[in-house]
Amino acid sequence: MANSDTRSPRFVQWLAFLVFSIITLGSVVEVVKDNDAKNGRTSAGSWSIACSAITFTITLIVNLMHTNSITSLFIVGTKVEGGLCLLLVIFWIALVAVVTDSRQGLAVDEVGAVDNGNLYYFSWAGFVCSILLLTSYLRDAFGINVAGELRNRSPRLSLWSAHLATAIVVMGSSANFYDSTCGIANNEKCGRAVYGIVYGAMATLGAVAIVGLKIATSKAPFLAEILVSFILVVLCGFGVAFITSQKGPGAELGNLYYFTWASFLTSFMLLASCVEDYNSAATSQSSSMDEDPHSGPAIIHSVPSSESPVSSP
Repeated sequence: MANSDTRSPRFVQWLAFLVFSIITLGSVVEVVKDNDAKNGRTSAGSWSIACSAITFTITLIVNLMHTNSITSLFIVGTKVEGGLCLLLVIFWIALVAVVTDSRQGLAVDEVGAVDNGNLYYFSWAGFVCSILLLTSYLRDAFGINVAGELRNRSPRLSLWSAHLATAIVVMGSSANFYDSTCGIANNEKCGRAVYGIVYGAMATLGAVAIVGLKIATSKAPFLAEILVSFILVVLCGFGVAFITSQKGPGAELGNLYYFTWASFLTSFMLLASCVEDYNSAATSQSSSMDEDPHSGPAIIHSVPSSESPVSSP
């Protein structure tokens, strides 16, 4: 059943998505037209135009329906809106994957550097907006607060999930750079791209393990979590130095540059959060011992089965 309001609480987000769709559509048409004159039409270019045009049409219709009190009843808070939000997420994931692929020559060049700023940044902005639309719909329609659920499920689960996403992008972008640039005569950038692949794979495995434990058991061994966080900070530190330096594959602004730094920041925040929790627990234990100086750490002694423990007075 539709909400009583004629406008969705996501109306501003729908408007923003319309703007992103217009800019993305105009940019991709311009880029594909230029590429057609040089190399001819490719399937990636055709897909990018089709995906942008479909999402623009959907978003325009939804915004127009919001302006009328009758038509808004068929879209605001209904399953139709939820289905469209999910559809936009799927389309935009595919669009971002294509336009930021260095092999396609759309938003980035052959080494992954941003070649068309409007297409690159507004395609990512549209992707983020589509995710926000879907999470907002789930919260309002079903009471599912995705961000809240991640926070309540286990400490730092949202941070681990974010680090997992950044590690996957670093691994994929490094592999993309290696495939498109490195040949028989490998240079220093190729060696650093290999480090990006290895680091991304290791970070992905570590993050998957921690996220899996947190989802399955609502917690992960704290010692394992802080150890993995420390290792990731070290790996990410070297990754930032090797990958984003002038001689690295991520020197130019692009997915590899941005997500290498994002990976380092999330790993640092994870380690800082673990250290903060450890200090809080140590401070709490110290305070309790100060209040009762005769109390000590709890020690469980084994009692023979034939005897019963004697309670102290």
